Amino acid sequence: MKFDKVAIRKDDKVKVLTGKDRGKIGKVLQVFRKKERLLVEKVNLIKKHTRPSAKNRQGGIVEAEAPLHWSNVLLICNKCMAATRVRFRTLEDGKKQRVCVKCGEAVES
Repeated sequence: MKFDKVAIRKDDKVKVLTGKDRGKIGKVLQVFRKKERLLVEKVNLIKKHTRPSAKNRQGGIVEAEAPLHWSNVLLICNKCMAATRVRFRTLEDGKKQRVCVKCGEAVES
């Protein structure tokens, strides 16, 4: 099931629900909409073996973030500081606004 719109955007704070990093909180670095995945800061770290190159003279083992599926994270509300689902509210000018389900406040990045 593919979703064009995901309620999570770049620079949002999210909490990981499942996997080896369950409970960790991080900032979204990148969103891959077509693959339904997110890159979260300091979460789902992998070790990558790299060869020496012009960019990386020494080579060796590098730690990097790997993408997570977006269904494994929940957005954190700025007001109630809880992991929450998001609803969309349409404003008078026709724009959509993300709203916290728990407290009803607008969620901003």
